[in-house]
Amino acid sequence: MIKRLLKITAKLGALVLLTGAVFICAGFMQKVPQGVIINGVAVGGLPYGSALSILRNNEIQELAEKRLRICAGATVYEYAYPEIGFTDDFSSLLFGAVRNGEYFCPVKYYLKGEDEVVNYICRSSERAPTEPYCAFNKSGKPFAYYDGSNGLECDRGKLLNDIRSSLDGGFNEVNVHTTSVPPQGILDDLIKNTRQLYSYATYFDGSNAERRCNIKLAAEKLNGVILGVGETLSFNKVVGERTEANGFKTAKIIRDGKFVDGVGGGVCQVSTTLYNAAVLSGLDVIEYHPHTLRVSYVPPSRDAMVSGDYFDLRIKNNRLTPIYIRVNCTFNSITCIVYGQSDGFEYSFLSNVTGKIPKPPAQIAEGDDGVISYGCEGTLSEGIIVKSNGKESFVVARRQDSYAARADVIGVKNGDAAGG
Repeated sequence: MIKRLLKITAKLGALVLLTGAVFICAGFMQKVPQGVIINGVAVGGLPYGSALSILRNNEIQELAEKRLRICAGATVYEYAYPEIGFTDDFSSLLFGAVRNGEYFCPVKYYLKGEDEVVNYICRSSERAPTEPYCAFNKSGKPFAYYDGSNGLECDRGKLLNDIRSSLDGGFNEVNVHTTSVPPQGILDDLIKNTRQLYSYATYFDGSNAERRCNIKLAAEKLNGVILGVGETLSFNKVVGERTEANGFKTAKIIRDGKFVDGVGGGVCQVSTTLYNAAVLSGLDVIEYHPHTLRVSYVPPSRDAMVSGDYFDLRIKNNRLTPIYIRVNCTFNSITCIVYGQSDGFEYSFLSNVTGKIPKPPAQIAEGDDGVISYGCEGTLSEGIIVKSNGKESFVVARRQDSYAARADVIGVKNGDAAGG
């Protein structure tokens, strides 16, 4: 019984659809009353379907002659049918027309994908402002400064409204309107953020060619380094492994409390010079190491030894803008200059000797009679980093160091050495 009802219902539904299609078909086969004119076109006596096709084809022919021109400066965008479509009310007008009636049916034009078109034209016409910027130089003047320039921004809403108005009217030419967008940065601020924070120099014996070569090579690798906000500089990573393959030569180094020959001798003077410049600029020194023996080119507790992969000098940029590092090397000096944003404080680095370590007894070594090398007392010292705002001073950090004493080495002839 249920199956039979379903079949009957399906048949009735099909009959309704068929009847509707017949009525629609019949409506379109009916003829427009005699004498009817629509938009200047005589369609009286024609079947409704034919009249509708004639009216729309006539509109398409007219639209094909029209052009929508959008000017963005020297660039012109042109759109025509079928990029421009239209909507009409021809169908309802035809079915409501009376004999000898003359009618005007307005047509509504529209640009297909108007939002995408507007965005494309605006993106092509817009220009981001150029912010003031500087170039950091490795030699000569440290910075070259450049003014920013204004950008351009399109008024998307106005362009869309102007396009619609043009299509509703006489297809008048549309112009893209832009407004000037100034850069956010100020050149004076950039100059303030690249001021010299500190310059620190140390000196060496320029006649020692191998040591001078090592110092110069390490200085060249550090020169021009830019440390981004929050970044940490690793001396070992920047300078690289101290090997002959990397261009370093053999010179005196400190190893196991003695001055001995080693590849890369002199590089510690570069790290020490950078260390002092960084401390006196107020940067964060994350890692440093003292020498086992006191060095001559800085006061005690102001040195920073580097060696292999285990002993590094690491400095962190604690400012809100980049830090720039220049390292200049002459025949007998190395200077490290730090540029960046001042934190408003002045820094000082104090060195105090707090005690002495007695020189051990002389050592006897085989050789010609006389002193082979002079020893020295050891040194106990502290380094104190102080910052000041002009009114008050604050101790930022302290370091305490112990530099070993060295014995005199006395040379004696073979026989005397054996007898002693």
